[in-house]
Amino acid sequence: MATLSLRERLIVGAGVATALAVGGYLFVVEPLLGRARDVEAFVPAREATLARRRLLVSQHPRLIEDLATVTARLETESARLLRGPTPPLAASELQKLVKDLLPAGSVPGGSLEVRSERVLPPADHQGLQEIGIELTLVGSIRDLVAALARLERTDRLLVLKDVKIRVVAPGQPRELLTTLTVAGYLLPGAGS
Repeated sequence: MATLSLRERLIVGAGVATALAVGGYLFVVEPLLGRARDVEAFVPAREATLARRRLLVSQHPRLIEDLATVTARLETESARLLRGPTPPLAASELQKLVKDLLPAGSVPGGSLEVRSERVLPPADHQGLQEIGIELTLVGSIRDLVAALARLERTDRLLVLKDVKIRVVAPGQPRELLTTLTVAGYLLPGAGS
């Protein structure tokens, strides 16, 4: 192997130095600059996140107060729900409640007769179970209006789902056959 002259050694050294400089830039400096640009791009998003979290932390006392208000309202409104721990017991309570609200002779001089009643299967509505009963009533218009008014004024959360009114007989237009579907709500898992 021949020895290199001084000029050739300088050219080889300059080539090695240039290769080291280019390799150092490509493999060390460029990744560091790219990482710095990425971090710089995330700074506004992180500042916005920090600002939202600071706002949320500053709202903590108001949120605690709102939670207490909602909890108190939930307690008062849940008292309007049916109290059976299971749907059959809640349906029984609903039947008793409706029969107490629709007694025979609810209007002086009148009478409202319950011809039939049927418990409907429970339905799930956004965390509440809907317990329904279907009643067939016979009576005058005045009796029916009074009964519906009593249903509306009850302290329980009752919903009139369906009303069908027919004349009992063509010769007796004062007697109406009315089919009502009344529903109450039960919170699943709530005790009696």
